[in-house]
Amino acid sequence: MKHGSGISAAGFAPTLRLCGLVLAMVAASGPVRAQGHAAQYERADIEYGAQIYAGRCVACHGERGDAMQGANLASGKYRHAPTDRELANVIRDGIADTAMIPTGYSEPEITALIAYLRNMNTFDLEGIVQGDPVRGRVLFAGKGECGNCHAINGAGPRFAPDLGDIGATRTAALLQRTLVDPHGALLPINRPVRAVTRDGTVVTGRRLNEDTYTVQLIDEHERLRSLEKADLRDYTVLTSPTMPSYADLFTAEERADLVAYLLSLKGLN
Repeated sequence: MKHGSGISAAGFAPTLRLCGLVLAMVAASGPVRAQGHAAQYERADIEYGAQIYAGRCVACHGERGDAMQGANLASGKYRHAPTDRELANVIRDGIADTAMIPTGYSEPEITALIAYLRNMNTFDLEGIVQGDPVRGRVLFAGKGECGNCHAINGAGPRFAPDLGDIGATRTAALLQRTLVDPHGALLPINRPVRAVTRDGTVVTGRRLNEDTYTVQLIDEHERLRSLEKADLRDYTVLTSPTMPSYADLFTAEERADLVAYLLSLKGLN
């Protein structure tokens, strides 16, 4: 696959793995609930879902989703899954006594598949730029200098969160937004903190745990600190992230590569 080129579902190599989307979602004639369109789903998730579908599902369901008798995935009418929540349950758990077996998809993968299925009839596959996780890993360690702050499965610095399972916990859209606008995408749990002790020492770092009386954190020197709040002159949860924006440093193709690498990180198991 050439980097930056338009691709179609046929451009991905299908696997023989049975995709879970299946006979369980037999076309129905009733009204469609939660039938979405592109405005309701983020493009990064739709694109990721298209890639998953093309790599894992097209062998059974076909490029247009109508290869299995009685099940037209592109119709948007799923008897067993009229809402996104029910569709997620079907993808994850399968349906007994059908070809729809439980799957090992992560939550971000399920989110992406739903986004793509809800837009299967109208989404232009030719506009997808498929990220390369191998190139993304090089960018992570090199140009992006991400490894200066983040560890991967315990290997690396501890000042920023370990990203070893980030692909199993964050959606493609959230990762894409974080690279471009880390301030807007900053999760409350990841906000840095600043504490000033009674003797005027300033401690900044990443919270590991906090209760009414104490806070435990990794400071800027990667030291584990436990602070009694009663002993602090000031304690502030900061709203600005320490992570820079990569909107200008990376091209759109490079960001796609980095997101592809991060999505590939699903922990040690």
